[in-house]
Amino acid sequence: MTGGTQEVEAKEWIFKKNPSEFGQPKNTSGFLGGGGGGLGSTQDQISYGQLLCTFTPAFTASNTFSVKVLGVGIGINYGQIANNLPSPTRVATLLKSLNISRVKLYDADPNVLLAFSNSDVEFIVGLGNENLPSMATDPMKAQSWIQQHVQPYIQQTKITSILVGNEVFVSNDTLLMGSLLPAMQTVHSALANLGLDKQVTVTTAHSLNILGVSFPPSAGTFRQDLAQYIQPLLSFHSQIHSPFLINAYPFFAYIANPNEVPIEYVLFEPNQGTIDQNTNLHYDNMLYAQIDAVYAAMKAMGHTDIEVKISETGWPSKGDENEVGSTPQNAELYNGNLLRRIQQRQGTPAKPSVPIDIHVFALFNENLKPGPTSERNYGLFYPNGTPVYNIGLNQQGGDLPDIITYSSASKINEKKT
Repeated sequence: MTGGTQEVEAKEWIFKKNPSEFGQPKNTSGFLGGGGGGLGSTQDQISYGQLLCTFTPAFTASNTFSVKVLGVGIGINYGQIANNLPSPTRVATLLKSLNISRVKLYDADPNVLLAFSNSDVEFIVGLGNENLPSMATDPMKAQSWIQQHVQPYIQQTKITSILVGNEVFVSNDTLLMGSLLPAMQTVHSALANLGLDKQVTVTTAHSLNILGVSFPPSAGTFRQDLAQYIQPLLSFHSQIHSPFLINAYPFFAYIANPNEVPIEYVLFEPNQGTIDQNTNLHYDNMLYAQIDAVYAAMKAMGHTDIEVKISETGWPSKGDENEVGSTPQNAELYNGNLLRRIQQRQGTPAKPSVPIDIHVFALFNENLKPGPTSERNYGLFYPNGTPVYNIGLNQQGGDLPDIITYSSASKINEKKT
């Protein structure tokens, strides 16, 4: 959820507190849990819902591990809406010391791509929403964008995916929504024309507000008003074998109703859970239930061949007075417990053999992001390279005192839509 104001639409599940009644929502309109994202444009329109469950032992700060040990399941979102961030070269040094090998950008910043030349880091680059209408109607614009932002760097820097737009279906802009699939198709065709389609996948990121029903997870369906857009989009994903990305922030479900939503549930901590009566599957945290609701929604549209990945998730270490739970301790628990599960290569109850795949939000606190205080406090690190809290990331070679050198490339005035 980088760079932009946040709109939280509290269409949430309210659970009864008797463990035997978990899973019986007062509001039956459907779970909508999502998150915001960047791509240098539209950000953070979110609707969150609750699904309640039980958990395994928590990851503790005393445990340390290198992110690279986790394999392909973990990445980081690198946002730059700040005026005090280290240069991309310093960031490359930091990520190398942490063995982080996957990064998602909200644009295709040439300074960053150059800084990571000849490294093992894989990049997802972003194409902002403002580009979609023109690219949908003019394939040459898509090819020109790739020739300018991808082709010059791909020999030295591993660019593996292009995110075409972000949370387009919560924009309520019919032109933009209608442009998404054609723009993705032109970008994919341009990659094929340039001989890059085997190296670079094409996808987009969604808020979970695209779900109309999500509880129980097996009953998940997409909103009816979006079916005309999502059905052909899924066919395209299936055709080109690209993943379906979601931005998921259980934090917002919690702050919308902290008296009804157990914080243990959203933090992967011990709590009573619920069983999906349709499948007899037990859910032990909100995030896994959200993922399986998306799988069910895709299955309802005839697709069981598309993988769901989490393009953003995280927890703020600081927030406004009404942002209950915005503490370093809770952020440490959320991200630490999640990383432990990824280390164990866990799948969801409905997809146990498919390890969850995430990009944590975010690498740094970003001091120029608008909106509530939480927006500026999702980072795992302060701009000087010191951890905001300890989730066990193993920084090799000690601290990086010189990382405090600021970068002129920090996105102080990044365009919003």
